[in-house]
Amino acid sequence: MKNKLINSAVIMVVVLTTVAFTNSKKEVKTSESTITWTGEKVTGSHEGTIQLESGYLMMEDDKITGGEFVMDMSTITVTDLSGDSKEKLEGHLKSDDFFGTSDHPKAKLVITSAASKGNGKYGIVGDLTIKEQTHPLTFDLSMNGDTATTKVTIDRTKYDVRYGSGSFFDNLGDKTIYDNFDLDINLKF
Repeated sequence: MKNKLINSAVIMVVVLTTVAFTNSKKEVKTSESTITWTGEKVTGSHEGTIQLESGYLMMEDDKITGGEFVMDMSTITVTDLSGDSKEKLEGHLKSDDFFGTSDHPKAKLVITSAASKGNGKYGIVGDLTIKEQTHPLTFDLSMNGDTATTKVTIDRTKYDVRYGSGSFFDNLGDKTIYDNFDLDINLKF
């Protein structure tokens, strides 16, 4: 009788724990999600897109607890130019001067922690890997139903993307490209 009570109690604790904490993996719809990049230089800026290859958020009781996202860097495009100028810049961004997509076709963000700030806003901490270089990254993310949005600023020089950087090369003048670039991310789930 005592063993039956203990077994019943253990089963009840397991059931209640499972009901109380519902973990789920929320897969991203890559075809409906967008990543827009903006890079600036002394004489102006350029923008374009990068395709998301895969991604998910880990949820516990409808709160973000983690996640992972992979970008296909070989899909980097320029949207503010056309013709030869567009092709030339896209080729340069894919070259070893920038993202070296033939050797480093993927970039990955792994969310290591997420803190709710209320009203669907989260403070996110993660590890971003570009060109096999991994560095911590913090940003805010807004979650509204099946949509998550954020704007992330990245210092490209941390990831060995130093072409035209005034932090590493002297006398660039108006050829200087700023170290930071922005990603405007809109995720659909």
